[in-house]
Amino acid sequence: MNYLENLDGQHRFFLKSDIQSFEFYKNRIDDEIKGTELTFFELTYNILMQRMDQVEGFYQSILETPFDFSKKEEINLNFDEAPYAENLADLKKSWRKRFKLDALENFASLKEEELQKAKKDSTYTLLTDMEIEAKVREGIKENIDYFFERYNDLDRKDWFSIYVNSIVTQFDPHTFYLAPEDKDRFDMSMSGQFEGIGARLSKRNQQVKIVEIISGGPVWRDELLEIGDAIIKVAQEGEDPVDISGMVLDEAVKLIKGPKGTSVYLTVKRVDGTIEEVVVTRDVVELEETYAKSSLIKDDSGVYGLIELPKFYINFKDYNERNAATDVKKELEQLKQKKVKGIILDLRNNGGGSLKTVVDMTGYFIDKGPIVQVKSTGGRKEVLKDEDPGIVWEGPLVVLVNEFSASASEILAAALQDYKRAIIVGSKQTFGKGTVQNVVDLNRMITGGTYGDLGALKITTDKFYRINGGSTQLEGVKSDVVIPDRYAYVDMGEKDQDNPLAWDKITPANYTALQLMANYDFALSRSKERLQSNSFVNLVDEQAQWVKQQQNDYSYPLGYQDYKQELESNKEYAERFKKLSEFESSYEFQWLPEATSTEAPNEVVTEKRKRWQNSLKKDFYIAEAVSILKDLTYTLQPERKITQNKN
Repeated sequence: MNYLENLDGQHRFFLKSDIQSFEFYKNRIDDEIKGTELTFFELTYNILMQRMDQVEGFYQSILETPFDFSKKEEINLNFDEAPYAENLADLKKSWRKRFKLDALENFASLKEEELQKAKKDSTYTLLTDMEIEAKVREGIKENIDYFFERYNDLDRKDWFSIYVNSIVTQFDPHTFYLAPEDKDRFDMSMSGQFEGIGARLSKRNQQVKIVEIISGGPVWRDELLEIGDAIIKVAQEGEDPVDISGMVLDEAVKLIKGPKGTSVYLTVKRVDGTIEEVVVTRDVVELEETYAKSSLIKDDSGVYGLIELPKFYINFKDYNERNAATDVKKELEQLKQKKVKGIILDLRNNGGGSLKTVVDMTGYFIDKGPIVQVKSTGGRKEVLKDEDPGIVWEGPLVVLVNEFSASASEILAAALQDYKRAIIVGSKQTFGKGTVQNVVDLNRMITGGTYGDLGALKITTDKFYRINGGSTQLEGVKSDVVIPDRYAYVDMGEKDQDNPLAWDKITPANYTALQLMANYDFALSRSKERLQSNSFVNLVDEQAQWVKQQQNDYSYPLGYQDYKQELESNKEYAERFKKLSEFESSYEFQWLPEATSTEAPNEVVTEKRKRWQNSLKKDFYIAEAVSILKDLTYTLQPERKITQNKN
């Protein structure tokens, strides 16, 4: 079950006999919860503590013996299929192989560093292989010492939180218990105060992965990491790296976070399988970079507009303050003044936000009507509508999405797709999160103060439905024009989470598809023709399949020559995809000062916008979106449309 995976997902502590003893409680846990019993929790907790003590007692003896990297061995890290150890001797063998893999990775890295030093300085005396091996073994010992030191600091209540969350996440992946200190952190994150590397992390398949790059943060600013990258080790300045793969996520986050201006050294496994060290200088995330911004796109055919929206932000205390909807409206009006022929709304990597801003924003592109349906757990259905007649932008519209466009982004894209008001371009489908969560303070439910601070429960209370009746849950929004990216075959969406709520449908809302883009079908067919024969798209698809293959390869050689050969082979194959970075469109991009700003941009903002401009020019997806806008404008020139159909 989920609980055992959360306790010992890498099968480092429990024995096969332990798991068999737990089987007795498989169908009794819900009865224990109802009866406020903790027998199963106590059993697992006590055995885990016992096994951890046993491992702590033998790991040092393993690390006293040098590793033989000339011996052909391999290790398989597919923990979903790997059996638990039969006995302590078997468990010890498993730990030895894991230590050897860790040592091999460090050995190869240090050996390469030695060769580079010798290349730069002919007088440099290289460390011998024996010296390097001894050094990395000592580093592993310090690492595992630290690991047990951190784990021994965990209280019983910390393990109990894991137990409770393993139960509540059986309902859906977004329902979980917030212990008092977790509740404080959650409140802090919702207030918009961030300090650290500027990335949201998640632990899946025993790996700490980047699931969101926070706009304005150091990782985003310096383009250091990408969504899907896995952080393997963390080192503070002047200290040895600490392996975080076996840590609970909260402990790993504590190592990565730190005061502004300090550096953290991350050993990262990229989505393509390559491993490298990345140095991040921690900082306060600059929240203004989450705001909407726009650019003009020019060529001989005319001028087009782009609005990038990283999230649906809002000031909950005062809606009249700056929010995503009013900002986008001002950007639309600014682009209209520039006489643009069509607009691209970029929602890639937009994880969502305020529902009200989505409803208001969708209304800028339709006259009035339903936007989204919301159904509560009690069965009550509410249709949220645009009540304001009038359209801010009635011209051609393309919406860019990817696998990380979620929640509010999916509502907007779905509504515009159902109204046939925009062409959706991007990944095969969006993330697929069609649920709403609310935080329930347990202290308000259980009064008297007998139990102290009880924390809170974040629970799923509502579900989103498109105006056509289908849920955005699991299925997300399927793009009208599919352009693959490197994540196309990787399990990243809601459907790949544990225990997601099912897709379903309800009665459609009363709406009528619009006819604002008469050239809709023509533009779709033209785009699909272009993409089928495009070498860039074919190479992206090849890269995506290779990334999937790398992600599914759990077998690692434990011999130096085999390891080095595999590493070189991966690097060599990855080289073929460098051509993707060579793409550059022929369009001219001109960023516009924020429509909400009354002051001239300072040097820092100007530099950021210039960098953004350069990234837009190298963005194939935006180039194709502009081509679609061009095809949509042919509706005003029927004779040209006929000519294009003949090609």
